[in-house]
Amino acid sequence: MFEKAYIPYKGYYCTPFSKWQGSLANENSIVLGAETAKRWLASKGWDASVFDYTYHGITVAQNRCFYGSTWANAIIGAETPGVTIMQACSTATTCINNAALAVEQGLQKTPFCLLADRCSNAPHLIWPNPNGPGGEVISENWNMDNINSDPSTGFGMLVTAENVARKAGATREQADELTVRRYEQYLDALKDDRAFQKRYMFPVEVKVTRKKTVTVEADEGITPANLEVISKLKTVMPGGIHTFASQTHPADGNAGILVTTKDRARSLSSDPSKTIQILSYGFARVEKAHMPAAPVPAARMALDGAGIGIKDVSVIKTHNPFAANDLFLAKEFGIDVNGFNNYGSSMIWGHPQAPTVARLVIEGIEEAVLRGGGYVLITGCAAGDTGAALVLKVG
Repeated sequence: MFEKAYIPYKGYYCTPFSKWQGSLANENSIVLGAETAKRWLASKGWDASVFDYTYHGITVAQNRCFYGSTWANAIIGAETPGVTIMQACSTATTCINNAALAVEQGLQKTPFCLLADRCSNAPHLIWPNPNGPGGEVISENWNMDNINSDPSTGFGMLVTAENVARKAGATREQADELTVRRYEQYLDALKDDRAFQKRYMFPVEVKVTRKKTVTVEADEGITPANLEVISKLKTVMPGGIHTFASQTHPADGNAGILVTTKDRARSLSSDPSKTIQILSYGFARVEKAHMPAAPVPAARMALDGAGIGIKDVSVIKTHNPFAANDLFLAKEFGIDVNGFNNYGSSMIWGHPQAPTVARLVIEGIEEAVLRGGGYVLITGCAAGDTGAALVLKVG
């Protein structure tokens, strides 16, 4: 359990998420993330010296990513060191945990978590293979090959979702109904001219030419979920419960979160009366080819670390790449599957990898503020049948 790690209120942002091969498809995610962070800092009236270290999260390799965090810091205008972290879908969770640990130990005062990824136009890699027939190379499609096959099991991510669906006794009808519910929750974030999203969302700028810049202010690629329509879709796997509607889609985007001490959080907060404390972190790895089950033990570990139970939590946000994730979690905790992920989740607004859970953290904070405070649980699965979770306390 952490005692000293806090997030300043409004000390965070997330860009809109752009659809796969959409407006951000040709932007180097490191450059775009750093440029966006620089604009966000300027909008706050903060100099880059506000942070003293960077946890740079990225999962899809970009040109010159060898330099990662230090390149991003140079673009931002910060002469600070940093580290680049890659842990698939739990990259943001891991960055926040590492930042909190550093603050807890007094190693850093105000680390910055910069999460930036681009699933569009992912690299197609060639690895030297001198012993191959005629020196034939080994090739890898960064996204598709790894989504379709975990090298430790040989199974793709959809297979893991269907395995967990069977374990939960989940049905196709439940998956379809949950998809519609998650879409309706997302629509709540669009009410009153996107009032909820505008509490945290920061526009991203894309240079089309030297003279023309396009500003992306809202999510791209959201597909409406109508029960009558999606119930007619074929499942992706024969005998499974998931269609293309009941799983997430690849996306592009970035996000930033400051972690600091209680006093500094108060000084940086847009409302010093509000406190956001990072309480605990949880992690887990479950049986092979059961990835969507991993958020449950990770959440239990985080809840135990915070000294609370699931009934004490006011806001629950999950990274739910498949309907099976939430159906399994709801069954294991004995909670209403329709009662969490208010205002949105990755099933609907997409999955750009590193910033995905950062957006869940930010949305969870903002929902808790609207509720007058409370405990926030954020959990989700990640490649390799793993999961991670955080518990925050919003006061």
